[in-house]
Amino acid sequence: MNIREQSLEKHYEWQGKIEVNSRVPINTMEELSLAYTPGVAEPCLAINKDYNKSFELTRRSNLVAVITDGTAILGLGDIGPEAGMPVMEGKCALFKEFADVDAFPICIRTKDVDELVQTIYNISGSFGGINLEDISAPRCFEVEKKLKEICDIPVFHDDQHGTAIVVAAALLNALKVVGKKIDEVKVVINGAGSAGIAIARHILRLGVKNLTLVDRFGIIYKGAENNNPAQEEMAEVTNLSGQKGTLVDAVKGADVFIGVSAPGVLTPEMVQTMNHDAIVFPMANPTPEIMPDLAKQAGARVVGTGRSDFPNQINNVMAFPGVFRGALDCRASDINEEMKMATSYALAGLVSDEELSEDYILPRAIDKRIGKIVAAAVVEAAKKSGVARI
Repeated sequence: MNIREQSLEKHYEWQGKIEVNSRVPINTMEELSLAYTPGVAEPCLAINKDYNKSFELTRRSNLVAVITDGTAILGLGDIGPEAGMPVMEGKCALFKEFADVDAFPICIRTKDVDELVQTIYNISGSFGGINLEDISAPRCFEVEKKLKEICDIPVFHDDQHGTAIVVAAALLNALKVVGKKIDEVKVVINGAGSAGIAIARHILRLGVKNLTLVDRFGIIYKGAENNNPAQEEMAEVTNLSGQKGTLVDAVKGADVFIGVSAPGVLTPEMVQTMNHDAIVFPMANPTPEIMPDLAKQAGARVVGTGRSDFPNQINNVMAFPGVFRGALDCRASDINEEMKMATSYALAGLVSDEELSEDYILPRAIDKRIGKIVAAAVVEAAKKSGVARI
């Protein structure tokens, strides 16, 4: 069996990847009275008097909601909220495994932005953070923006920011390998949806100056008729020369290719037109924009994908567990740009100069150091930026 067939068989066996366990003993009448009635009335009254006590007297301080509407599940598209449940459960298992964060999957039956926002806000008092997952673009931008405005707990769309954080870390170290400066390289991102736009915004803050976005209609430029509002906004700060054309045109003379798009769209011939010592991150899953061996044969020096069976896996699991661990630990009101930037640098720093090579620009996704190092960096950035509440 291949990995997908094995996974299906395992899911029948597991019947779910997470479960609820009690943290308290309830074996005697006294224990029952302490955990439930009549004793439980006292913490209820304490929270009623002071809302912040809800973080101290319940598991809320360590609980994240992993929420989807099922419209952009993996690379499968709009397959519905129930069909997205295995992914949400998997995400929750990763939260627990890599950062000891309790997470709960919630799949919501609506595609209406306002209804989705209101539903999430209405349940937000039960959680210490909201992790949005697999919500289609451009709706995901509006959903996150509206929730950030009304929620008093961190809201984080992992498809956007988790991806951007890890790509940026990989880029920082890949540039060290090839000896190029971030403010001098030409970067092309193929895929201008949630991940592509978030990556663009993040690496611009990191110091990239020359950046071009491409989607299925071609190079993104100001006033292009197929631009959605998010793409038009990005056109103000990218492709400053106003270049038009296709991916073929965009990658000529580029130093970096980042793909969050579709299988096979980057050909070896296109890689050959890139600058010497090119960096190529084809991250479409399960089949990348170009296979690593073909990219290397065509002249790419550093190649990273989203897959675990090739060197330099660029995987969101390096970001979101530690980011939320840190945010929860300092009871942050937001996960802001300073915290995301700190995470990118923390991840990059886990690979020492002695270890750094063309095939080792990021720690392995299962490296147990990641969660703690990222969490510490997030807490420090949260305190410096004023969003930490403890």
